[in-house]
Amino acid sequence: MTAIKIPYDQLSPEALQGVIEEFVTRDGTDYGEIEVSLETKISQVLGQLKSGKTVIVFDQKTETCTILKSDDPVLEGIGD
Repeated sequence: MTAIKIPYDQLSPEALQGVIEEFVTRDGTDYGEIEVSLETKISQVLGQLKSGKTVIVFDQKTETCTILKSDDPVLEGIGD
């Protein structure tokens, strides 16, 4: 993976909102049997980014962003 970590606080509020919103509305994102509002999902992911539990990763090859858990093995060797 030709990727880099993007600190969430280096994105504009609009860009950060867009990355998180795209992530939480992606096909295959499952929050269980309980329906959770879009605003709640965005708030939860933002909280995880702020606490360091998750990170934003930009893949330079595909020019896409994703959000991964901070301890995801995929992150080994990925620069900041």
